[in-house]
Amino acid sequence: MSSATRPPLLPPTRTEYCVIACAEAWRDAGEILASPMGVIPSIGARLAKRTFAPDLLLTDGEALLVGVDGTVEGWLPYRQHLALVTSGRRHVMMGASQIDRFGNQNISCIGDWEKPTRQLLGVRGAPVNTLNNPTSYWVPKHSRRVFVEKVDMVCGVGYDHAAAHPDTARFHRIPRVVSDLGVFDFATPDRSMRPASLHPGVTPEQVREATGFELPVPDDVAPTREPTAEELRLIREVIDPANARAREVPERTAA
Repeated sequence: MSSATRPPLLPPTRTEYCVIACAEAWRDAGEILASPMGVIPSIGARLAKRTFAPDLLLTDGEALLVGVDGTVEGWLPYRQHLALVTSGRRHVMMGASQIDRFGNQNISCIGDWEKPTRQLLGVRGAPVNTLNNPTSYWVPKHSRRVFVEKVDMVCGVGYDHAAAHPDTARFHRIPRVVSDLGVFDFATPDRSMRPASLHPGVTPEQVREATGFELPVPDDVAPTREPTAEELRLIREVIDPANARAREVPERTAA
């Protein structure tokens, strides 16, 4: 269909703002390994590679390097994967069952470690990820259960713990936390979380109420960047025509 006959695009949804916010984590990243975990981060990484971060390396999640269409481009043996991880040449976007004001992340258990009330994934690779390469987070439902005053167990290392052991955290960096309400970073004097942008239709009061620690949210916080028409076309027609993204965030139109 030509551009002259193409129907006008529907306005971006909240989900698509989340995709854009995740994609921006890899803007101008150069030739590094993108490791998105989750549907929306994966769509974001593929969108970034197709647009403003063409040198990104993408994998099939196992041992192959793939292009944006899934075409195999190379082999990534585990030893080479670890070499990228431990030299800071990887940017992973993980999930978080809990995250606190300094970016400590928990995916292991809820409650006391010796007798938890709920068992989760386990620590897995979170400490190595956060100490050795940039690690961002994706939280599909922003709530007080996730954004907590103090995590029950530190899996992903936050800025306060990294500062206490600087020799082991040469590559430690948390570029952003993306939720269904906005984008958050740690560009503050004490490296505590702050809002970098809110998705359209989200109010500062909503974010304060949904956060389990004091989070200063100025009334004039910037809005999350709007997807371009070409980015919307890529998301809807090329990268995710089956609309898998709607499984993580409801497809309501942003106000």
